[in-house]
Amino acid sequence: MRTALQYVLSFVFIVQMYVSMFVMAIYWTPIAMFRKNAAFDAVHSYCRWVRASAAFLVGLKSEIRGEVPMDEVIIAAKHQSFFDIIMIVSVVSRPKFIMKKELLWAPIVGWYAKKIGCVPVDRGRRSEAMKKMVADVKAGAAKPGQLIIYPQGTRVAAGAKKSYKVGVGVLYAELGQDCVPAATNVGVFWPRHGILRKPGLAVVEFLPRIPAGGSVETFMARIEPLVEGASDRLAAEAGFTGKG
Repeated sequence: MRTALQYVLSFVFIVQMYVSMFVMAIYWTPIAMFRKNAAFDAVHSYCRWVRASAAFLVGLKSEIRGEVPMDEVIIAAKHQSFFDIIMIVSVVSRPKFIMKKELLWAPIVGWYAKKIGCVPVDRGRRSEAMKKMVADVKAGAAKPGQLIIYPQGTRVAAGAKKSYKVGVGVLYAELGQDCVPAATNVGVFWPRHGILRKPGLAVVEFLPRIPAGGSVETFMARIEPLVEGASDRLAAEAGFTGKG
């Protein structure tokens, strides 16, 4: 009975989440056309609403740990579900993403992605995409912001393993920026697929930054065990046993 109720509440939460996106877009889009920072205000407002409504409707509270980066850095984050995106964007000042080119055509999301400076890449042409990624990021380097990238390239379930792609290391070396690793356990409560959202405490933890200036090889050897170890620790704290 309790599980059935949680499914119903989860469905209500998901519906209102997308309705809220539409309503906020109607409100914010005209403002964002004329005011420079309004697009950031819009995405911050939406993400904070999702966090608050998740706590109220499905009992999924959320917490940010560690020092939130506000300078121009790369954030190399563990990606388990849409909720870790929501949590990070809700607290950093000027978020921008390395994102699939196809998302630019998504209603509402694509337009706001352009406004906040996200970097689209064609993942079908990997080497060309890497060069364009670096060039596009460098072209916007005069504007402070936090470039968020997911080293595994996709959502990965809690407890699952997937090798990190070298793209994050190339960006780190080419851009000469500090990197702030970010771990999470959100996949324990908000899975990649399905409707059910479980009650509990979802955490995103910003880990100590990796200073600029290292090699790609040194960086890649460091980032994966750092983020994976911290994410496993957070999952265990949430009672995750590796059995789903």
